[in-house]
Amino acid sequence: MTAVLADTVHQGLQFAAVAGIAVLVAFPVLLFLGALVSVLGSPLGFGMKAVWVIFAFCAPFLGPMLWFLVGKRSAETAR
Repeated sequence: MTAVLADTVHQGLQFAAVAGIAVLVAFPVLLFLGALVSVLGSPLGFGMKAVWVIFAFCAPFLGPMLWFLVGKRSAETAR
């Protein structure tokens, strides 16, 4: 009985670890894709869109974060 419980707990911990890693990987990927869609749909000119896209590719986590914190607001106010 104790061995079965230990195996169940071990499997649960393995699942939690895999799920945690999946979330840690999926968040930056979704953030990056969301930023690309947002940049390309923004009212910015082609040159500024290219700058933001290149920055997002060069800094895959920092670039999208800066877009959502700074760039998107400035693009909306420039409209």
